[in-house]
Amino acid sequence: MQPNNGNPELLLELVKMQMPFGKYKGRLICDLPSFYLEWFQRKGFPKGKLGVLLETMHEIKMNGLEDLLKPLKK
Repeated sequence: MQPNNGNPELLLELVKMQMPFGKYKGRLICDLPSFYLEWFQRKGFPKGKLGVLLETMHEIKMNGLEDLLKPLKK
């Protein structure tokens, strides 16, 4: 799975998947604070699906597009 590939299911996963580890374990990916995503951006996103989701969420927050996710959160 590549970031920014236009996959609408990726957006759904951002509002459903929880962070599996760390200080924010259990928090939805879409609800992670910007500074945490920026830290991953500096240190390197994890490999695989989680990394793609974190990188995508970082891009969404950096571009002020969080409103795109509001209709998906239920």
